[in-house]
Amino acid sequence: MTTPARFLCSDAARLRGDPMAGTAPYGSVWILVEYRAGWPFDGFDGIALAPEVKARVNAAARATRARVLLVRRHGRGRPDERPRWAVLRHERGGAHSQTWGTWDGDGDLEGIVTALDAPGEPGHPPVVLVCTHGPHDTCCALRGRPVARALSESRPELVWECTHVGGDRFAANVAVVPDGVYYGNLDALSAVTVVEEHLSDRIRPDHLRGYTDLTPPQQAALCAVLRHAGPSGRHDYVVEETVRDEDRWRVRVTGRLAGLSAFEVEVHAHRARPHRLTCRAPAPGSAVSYDVTSLHVG
Repeated sequence: MTTPARFLCSDAARLRGDPMAGTAPYGSVWILVEYRAGWPFDGFDGIALAPEVKARVNAAARATRARVLLVRRHGRGRPDERPRWAVLRHERGGAHSQTWGTWDGDGDLEGIVTALDAPGEPGHPPVVLVCTHGPHDTCCALRGRPVARALSESRPELVWECTHVGGDRFAANVAVVPDGVYYGNLDALSAVTVVEEHLSDRIRPDHLRGYTDLTPPQQAALCAVLRHAGPSGRHDYVVEETVRDEDRWRVRVTGRLAGLSAFEVEVHAHRARPHRLTCRAPAPGSAVSYDVTSLHVG
């Protein structure tokens, strides 16, 4: 008897050609908690912490719409170093801030709650997160770990493995925070190139899922602009206007620097046929994709 091939959602998505543009989840605040033991399916919610501490961190995260992620260095880090936590923010206008601390006991994590009410420190380099959350989705581990290894070799001070960031079928997924930029469909070679370009403030559309401070149609419009005009810095373009007409949007994207054009982009949303969208999906689901139907300069 032939053993049926194991279903992998990222393989299936690549065969279908699932579009990535417009799939970055909204977010401007990230909470990172270094946790070197095994990661449970539900990440931070599943680790053994004092219930009152976990409740306070979760309540503060909900109040600021922050995403809480477990992180660890590739290879799980040195046991003689104290585990760290961080609060990272992407402010309106593009300013960044970060607050870092360490924790030994559960109560130390209450520093996160305090940090969410504080302005944080500017000037830190961005953090590169690679989703390797195997208990959540097999593809995140199979495709994420080689990417984490390659990036850790090139940028060990910036790179962390992390729990679920969304979009399992686009594994390997990389999120650069607090820049708020999501990339997908990466492998070890392309990830190093993409991250180096990002750190040089040259964002390319090839693996771009979107910017987390934009709506999905705006993300798709900006990806189309980058594909037409070439790579740009994270804040070289701004979305000036978005007009919706049912399942269609007209998005005006304007360059902020001399020599960059303005663009009128039309985006159409449609729901794809149902498919298994994650490795663990109990039933087919239908994803919304955002197609650019026209792009005009001026």
